[in-house]
Amino acid sequence: MSDTILAIDIGSTKVCAVIAEIEEGRVQIQGHGVAKSQGVKKGAITNIELASKAVKKAISDAKRIAGSNISSAVVSISNVHAKGLNSTGVVNIPNKDISIKEINRVMQTTLYNANIPNDYEVIHVLPYNFRVDDQDFVEDPFSMNATRMEVDVNIILAQKSNLLNLKKTIRSAGVEIDSIVLNGYASAIATIDPDERELGAAVIDLGGQTSNLVIHTGNAVRYNDFLGVGSNHITNDLSMALHTPLNIAEQVKIQHGHLVEISHDIVDLPIIGDEENRKGVSLEVVHSVIFARVEEALSILERSLEKSGFKKQIGTGIILTGGMTKLQGIRELAQSIFPAMPVRIGKPNNIGGLFAELKDPAFSTVIGLLLYKSGKHTQYEIDFEQELLHSKTLYGENLSDIKIANSSQRSEVLHEPKPERKTKSESEDANAFSFDDLPDIGNDVNNPFKKLANWARQLF
Repeated sequence: MSDTILAIDIGSTKVCAVIAEIEEGRVQIQGHGVAKSQGVKKGAITNIELASKAVKKAISDAKRIAGSNISSAVVSISNVHAKGLNSTGVVNIPNKDISIKEINRVMQTTLYNANIPNDYEVIHVLPYNFRVDDQDFVEDPFSMNATRMEVDVNIILAQKSNLLNLKKTIRSAGVEIDSIVLNGYASAIATIDPDERELGAAVIDLGGQTSNLVIHTGNAVRYNDFLGVGSNHITNDLSMALHTPLNIAEQVKIQHGHLVEISHDIVDLPIIGDEENRKGVSLEVVHSVIFARVEEALSILERSLEKSGFKKQIGTGIILTGGMTKLQGIRELAQSIFPAMPVRIGKPNNIGGLFAELKDPAFSTVIGLLLYKSGKHTQYEIDFEQELLHSKTLYGENLSDIKIANSSQRSEVLHEPKPERKTKSESEDANAFSFDDLPDIGNDVNNPFKKLANWARQLF
């Protein structure tokens, strides 16, 4: 059985939509569309009407090529204003056998224990370390025998206002949102191979107006950061330094931009506001302008990597992806800035029907969205739709009674339905203490006794 999915990546310079068929975890691309981005600046939507028009055009082109009329999509969200926090959950295992339901329960406990700001929404809950009894770093706790299970997670949050603007933009384009994925996370899925995933890698996505850093170690994303600098800033710098129009500066960047080799050739360029006259500019000046901006961006990201505390856990080095990686010599420059780590350029691959245009590093995020929906997500992740994602076969287990609270109820405990209260005659001990007998004192959330009772229910 195959599923049709639509992936939409809304970037600062382009909007890309790709339609693919997924069958038994294999992705086959059917069609794609690319439109110039509008109403988006530095990863944030600034004009919903203009942004939705660009999204609609990209979707329309993809549908025309694929011959599909799909109406729901998996969408990327920018790292801007996104942040992560760590949390831990612990539960007892009554039946001494860890099932999907028990894993779901311990994952929900991490959310209850987390201090989530009111103006943020959870988009990913990524487990990176399971502990079963006294055994640490359990790769997969499913079906193991134990009396107690713990998990450490990285919770990725996005600002509510950005999420609402994204939803309005997509819905205005005539599509409903099925899943939302952090764009740095999606780029990592598309470019990291299994060995790098296990040993740890840092993915730097260099886009048009933004750059993202994601550190993947311990089988999950552990750190993410955002920088509001991209390849468009190089174009702006060239335009101002050479006094030439932006479109000419972009051509100079693409044709003559080299970060290692320095040429002393002269090129004639038009002057802003004077179409009749041209002036000669040394390519040495072009090199110095481009080099200064790229070196600055990579140096800031290097300091972020140092600050993360995960530098020593990155066993396989740096993966560069995104449109800016097409600059000649960028890998060599990055290698000098990250001297102790190998650096490579990451491109999306291993996808059926991948059009030549989509093999570019600039499309890593949208390909990562497709792979995310095909099952390449983190095992036992809780997604934006509050579902536990896994590849295990369920044997009659019902997870519907364990859900993440709505944002307005985030501080309330999520637990299984209460058992019916027995009468004293039915109870073995009429004087036995019961959590259900605690009196209601105003709101349950502000009642410490109720909160303790709810926490105890999660454990047992």
